[in-house]
Amino acid sequence: MAHFAKLDENNVVTQVIVVHNNELINNGQESEEKGIAFCQSLFGGTWKQTSYNGNIRKNYAGIGYTFDAGRDAFIPPKPYNSWVLVEETCQWKAPVDMPADAGTGEPPKRYSWDEATTSWVEA
Repeated sequence: MAHFAKLDENNVVTQVIVVHNNELINNGQESEEKGIAFCQSLFGGTWKQTSYNGNIRKNYAGIGYTFDAGRDAFIPPKPYNSWVLVEETCQWKAPVDMPADAGTGEPPKRYSWDEATTSWVEA
């Protein structure tokens, strides 16, 4: 099974569907173009293939993700203004690492991001 993401005029994902592999085969090979044509015939619009296991386009597309053509990647929504994009993964990262003791202890320590102080606070 293959997955395809529908993009709006701003390259934001509005829908993700599953397409049977039979719809992708062209001369014995999988073809993204054939899958896109299939999606367009059903729903119209602009489509890009996405990979559930992240084999293509860095991340599996989700609703609200943005397709960046220059990076050929789906990028999740930015969670906080201070977070920065990691180019290799196209994932957002806090400007400060989460404390090393996160998840340790009984009960396990939990932290949440405080944008006002740009720091992790124990939850």
